[in-house]
Amino acid sequence: MTPIRSAAEIDHIRAACAIVHSVQMALEAAVAPGISTQQLDELAEATIHDQGGIPAFKGYHDFPASICASINAEAVHGFPREDPLLSGDVVCIDVGVKLDGWFGDGAFTIGVGQISAEAEGLMTTTRTALDAGIEAAIAGGRLTDISHAVELAAIAGAASVIREYGGHGIGRGLHEDPHILNYGPAGRGPRLKVGHVYAIEPILSLGSSDVEVAADGWTTVTTDGSLAAHFEHTVAITADGPSVLTLPVGQPAVGVPA
Repeated sequence: MTPIRSAAEIDHIRAACAIVHSVQMALEAAVAPGISTQQLDELAEATIHDQGGIPAFKGYHDFPASICASINAEAVHGFPREDPLLSGDVVCIDVGVKLDGWFGDGAFTIGVGQISAEAEGLMTTTRTALDAGIEAAIAGGRLTDISHAVELAAIAGAASVIREYGGHGIGRGLHEDPHILNYGPAGRGPRLKVGHVYAIEPILSLGSSDVEVAADGWTTVTTDGSLAAHFEHTVAITADGPSVLTLPVGQPAVGVPA
């Protein structure tokens, strides 16, 4: 069962998500050829602590870092490392924050220096898929309305959905029920209700949807080496429609990078 969060509880989640957004803005400004994802991880951890939060990922099932930093064919859960980013790289950065017992989660993908038109297209498609999933998060609908909207956007952009991963509930836990597939028919699953809070996160590739997990037990890579992209927002369902908690209040969700 997905908990029904009160307005006050959603405000707690929003406060954690505000730190997520602040970290993302700091990281986006720092990404450039020559910087390492380890340096980005250190920046993220310092920013989280400076704002009174706790890195939600560090130590989660023994994950060693404060962000996931997945480069090029790495789709999710990449370990930050010392190797410098190169112009043309694409890096997916996932950020989680715990604040006063509540969690926020968000991800974005960014190009390093000059990137290919194909990479730009994949990032645009993945962001569009996130927008579509958010727009489908309407009280009275069904959970898989979100899934179907994401898949249709991926198909329209000629991208593949990486099916092993998807969105999830969030609140008192970083990952709560339900799991939200990024594919499938609409109109199935539990009803969406005012007070539900979900992390919606399409993860797409330019080629095969097949992935494998590296020897570190975490880093997930497309089997054909194709580029991957990942965007995520934490979203509350309200009587007035979806409210994106990982954006400043009043900032429109659609078309805005995470």
